[in-house]
Amino acid sequence: MQTQTIIAILVSSVAGLIIGYAVRALFSRWQSDAMEKQAQAKLDEADEEAARRLREADIKARTELVQAREAFAETTRQRQAALQEYDERIAAREGDIERKMHVIEEKERQLQETRDQQRETAADLTAREDAVSEQEREALKKLQKIAGMTAEEARNALRNKVKDQVKAECGAYFRRRYEEARTYADRKAAELVAYAVRRYTAAHAGESMTSIVPIPSAEIKGRIIGRDGRNVRSIEAATGVTLIVDGTSDAVAISCFSPMRREVARRALLDLVDDGRIHPASIESAVEKARADLEGEMVKEGREAADQFNLEGISSEILQGLGRLKFRLSYSQNVLAHSIEVARLMGTMADELKLDGQLARRIGLFHDIGKGMTDEKEGAHAKLGADLLASQGEDPIVVNAVAAHHEEVEATSVYAVLCSAADAISSARPGARSETSELYFERIGKLEEIATSHDGVKTAFAMRAGHELRIIVDADKVNDNDAMILAHDISAEVEATLTYPGQIRVVVIREKRCIEYAR
Repeated sequence: MQTQTIIAILVSSVAGLIIGYAVRALFSRWQSDAMEKQAQAKLDEADEEAARRLREADIKARTELVQAREAFAETTRQRQAALQEYDERIAAREGDIERKMHVIEEKERQLQETRDQQRETAADLTAREDAVSEQEREALKKLQKIAGMTAEEARNALRNKVKDQVKAECGAYFRRRYEEARTYADRKAAELVAYAVRRYTAAHAGESMTSIVPIPSAEIKGRIIGRDGRNVRSIEAATGVTLIVDGTSDAVAISCFSPMRREVARRALLDLVDDGRIHPASIESAVEKARADLEGEMVKEGREAADQFNLEGISSEILQGLGRLKFRLSYSQNVLAHSIEVARLMGTMADELKLDGQLARRIGLFHDIGKGMTDEKEGAHAKLGADLLASQGEDPIVVNAVAAHHEEVEATSVYAVLCSAADAISSARPGARSETSELYFERIGKLEEIATSHDGVKTAFAMRAGHELRIIVDADKVNDNDAMILAHDISAEVEATLTYPGQIRVVVIREKRCIEYAR
């Protein structure tokens, strides 16, 4: 029974396997058929898409071909029109050229006729010149026969006679002018010396050649004087100044024409007053200390002045010379402040003229450096300053501009002219040199009033801050000689009636204008 059951189970299993295999085979065949149908459908779709695209490409190609043909036809038409227009222009130009050629041929014919006439005229003139020359030769022979000398002898005689006359007249003229110039120069030199002494003595010397040191008590004043005045003599011997001790005042005056000595004495005396111990040994020590402090301060002041313009490469000797200017006055104007102002003016003008502004500022700052050396060396301050700058290796342009800013040497660059102009502006502006604005404008008005008071003067203008008086005269009333006399008379009247710094240039302009209109 169990065996039959097992056999039945095995048979059922085998049958199940056979049935499953058959079912799987049928399913696989069914899937294969379905996939083939799908593949065939896709192939059909691809064929239809390819056919559609081929049709579209054919239509597009035919459209582009039609457009290209139309564009080519339009381009061809435009080119044919341009060629037609070009041909028409060429034809018109050929017509113009033909007409011009006819005109040129006509002018050449007329020119040839004119040349023929000129040749005939020239031949006639040549014949006439020959006849005139023959007549001149005949006349010359007659004149030589009458005068008894040849033409060359007559020319030499006349030439020698005229030469002797001109030589005599020139000698007399030059001798007369030389005597007049020498007399005028002597008179002007005497006037200039007297004028300088009259303008620049007492008041100016008293203001700029003395320093005042306050004294706190009579006891300190007595110590300054010392026994029998020995301390005063020691201070004067050590510093080279003159001490003026007045018993009625509470100050000591230091007088000296050297500003450096005066400043050393002032500082030393202040130190002695503060210390209270005043005797020959302490005086010498205080003077040495004051000198050392002043030298250090001068270099510092020079460096600060140079730093205002970012100037570099300046030696210590030049910096000390700049600092020395702080203790100098020119017409009550501080020379260092004046130099800084000139540097600014020069820099501004140089920048405006597209020049080297830094070089101009360097020249302006150095232009009066020689004024700090005039107490120790002989010579003009411009020359002394130029020598110092040259010895320190400064640029030759800087050296020449400093030497030439008062026109004592010939200028070799435009910077020298700028320096002169900036120096004049700084010195002549109102208030710069002990002159108020009211006095300045009064002097300007007085200059013009003096000029217009003379006969023949049309108008007058005070220019360059009052340093030039330009006068325009009536050419019908004033001739060239009268103009020279007028300039001399006005300059003499200005010198006699006005007070001013520097000099005033009087320029008389005489101009004759002839005007007509072409209608």
